[in-house]
Amino acid sequence: MTLFRPVLAGLLAALLLSPAAEAARPMITDDARIVDERSCQVESWLRREKDRTELWALPGCNVGGVIEFTAGGGHFREPDGLRASDLLVQAKALLRPLKTNDWGASMSAGHVRHRAVAGGAAASDYYVNLPLSLSLRDDQLTAHANIGWLREGASGANRTTWGLAAETQLHPRVGLVTEAFGQLSRDSFYQLGLRFWVVPERVQIDTTYGNRIGRGDQARWFSIGLRLLSPAFLP
Repeated sequence: MTLFRPVLAGLLAALLLSPAAEAARPMITDDARIVDERSCQVESWLRREKDRTELWALPGCNVGGVIEFTAGGGHFREPDGLRASDLLVQAKALLRPLKTNDWGASMSAGHVRHRAVAGGAAASDYYVNLPLSLSLRDDQLTAHANIGWLREGASGANRTTWGLAAETQLHPRVGLVTEAFGQLSRDSFYQLGLRFWVVPERVQIDTTYGNRIGRGDQARWFSIGLRLLSPAFLP
């Protein structure tokens, strides 16, 4: 309870106080950045597919300067009417800070718990990911590459994950996101999106369109997100 109160207060103050660093939303490919030291963020979004709706909220905080802890979840409405949910816990460590016209690296590890709200079997996935980022043209273009490992609880399979992405600064408040990602020997996907700073470096909204590569419009999705960042307030 001692830690919860200042965390909550800082998140509510995010609309009003000083700026913090950028992070990944709306990218699925991760970047080599974490939220500023002693600060927090909340990433939330609604994703709509043809027969499926997802709603996510992921609060995260930087504790100790080099590690970002995230804990949150998503709620889903499936085509058959079944409602399900995921719970996610992740730790992300900064290995090499990303600086202007330089490169950076981080590593994340996490656990996702899948469960059906109306019964059904639960399953747990575990993953490790290595994001690398490269700043070009004074941060006007930033490229990202991911390589990772996923252990699927339901099937027991071990899979290699990958992602490639680029962020292009179109305007001080507007950025373009393009990416491709997937798992080796399985389907690959792409996503295009725009992010807009309502309050520079403080309040961001975004929207994306994505689809499976080479499969028409059967797997396409749209998303809209909101991201809030706090000032430094943790002990």
